[in-house]
Amino acid sequence: MSAITNTELLQRRYNVMGKSSPLFYEKPLHLVRGEGVWLYDNDGRKYLDVYNNVPHVGHCNPRVVEALYKQASTLNIHTRYLHDNIVEYIERLTTTFDDGLSMAMLTCTGSEANELALRMARFYTGNQGIIVTDFAYHGNTEAVAELGTGFMPEAKHTKRVKSFSIPDSYRGISGVAESDLADAYAAQVQQAIDEFEAEGINVAGMLVCPDFANEGLLTVPKGFLEKAVAMVRKAGGVMIADEVQAGFGRSGAHFWAHQWYDLTPDIVTMGKPMGNGHPLAGVIARADMIEAFSKEAMYFNTFGGTPVSCAVGMAVLDALQEDRLMENAVSTGAYVTAGLRKLQDKYPLIGDVRDLGMFFGVELVTDRATKVPAIIESRRIINLMRERGVLISTIGVTDSILKLRPPMPFQPEHADLLIATLDDVLEIVSREMAG
Repeated sequence: MSAITNTELLQRRYNVMGKSSPLFYEKPLHLVRGEGVWLYDNDGRKYLDVYNNVPHVGHCNPRVVEALYKQASTLNIHTRYLHDNIVEYIERLTTTFDDGLSMAMLTCTGSEANELALRMARFYTGNQGIIVTDFAYHGNTEAVAELGTGFMPEAKHTKRVKSFSIPDSYRGISGVAESDLADAYAAQVQQAIDEFEAEGINVAGMLVCPDFANEGLLTVPKGFLEKAVAMVRKAGGVMIADEVQAGFGRSGAHFWAHQWYDLTPDIVTMGKPMGNGHPLAGVIARADMIEAFSKEAMYFNTFGGTPVSCAVGMAVLDALQEDRLMENAVSTGAYVTAGLRKLQDKYPLIGDVRDLGMFFGVELVTDRATKVPAIIESRRIINLMRERGVLISTIGVTDSILKLRPPMPFQPEHADLLIATLDDVLEIVSREMAG
């Protein structure tokens, strides 16, 4: 039998998944294998993965594969039976948090985790209102789609969700001095609280990604988040930190991105990198919240926290520790950032470079003075990078921010390839803009 072509496979996909099911790049990739920071297509071509944070400790990490195989070959049950894996895993996981966050409930996806966090916040406070940014994404179940001000139609009609402008130091608020931005954004949070109270809904909580990743990996005005959380708590709500993208040491100096701020959330949600590709996610919260919620609203998830899932999660923690991947996020992250800033000096197309450990955002503009988003150029760049064997993507309100978020074992030699390739591509696109 002859091998199927990519065109044929794409048509078969359309037939069973629809033409609107999202795909990366103008020419979709047919990937068949992964190893470390590398991906391989069906023609054997090698690609440097500078996008995927799900294989957090590397594609097909041997520790993770072995842990999955060994436990799956022994026993896999749900959590209504005693098993040491789930207890030992949660005991170890909670040591990475501040003392007040000491209990967990495990799920399979970040969407489930965020939905469970919403249920808990609303149950605990007795209120319904949730505050998010005006370009938020926290999953795709019906409950969290209601929060999806960036992408989801459900967010347009709900009365239980209000938003504030993304807290962006680079673009700011028209007419507001940079030194006043934190207060200006916080005032919008207070306005949402006041509107909820006037409507009799009241605020149950604020849910944000501490790194504001989908919003563009923002540089948040200093003091804003602390002010906003204080306002929410004063009104009777709680703080939910969505660590699905930034957690598990990606931010480098801290295991969790919220630890960069002077605050401790009431609830933290986790997902994506937690199982290195295995469906493992969860909620960490204060013990009193979990105890109260569980007593009245029994939570059970058939596939959340199985012995196999917890063995995989433990292997991810092992790899982070034994391979010193947080330290690598600091050192290699700084190396990548230095390379990106050199490109910024060379190309006016780069308006801003932002970094948080092993996570980078490169905001592209057609004019640095007016900061007009370089939307067409961004799309062109990610496709040219793909053609040259380096995979990146875009984020932000206008999809004009390059999103670089490689697996944690990413090394300086990989960074050299990334920067050299991006240099070549920026040269091409800059010539096209000038011509």
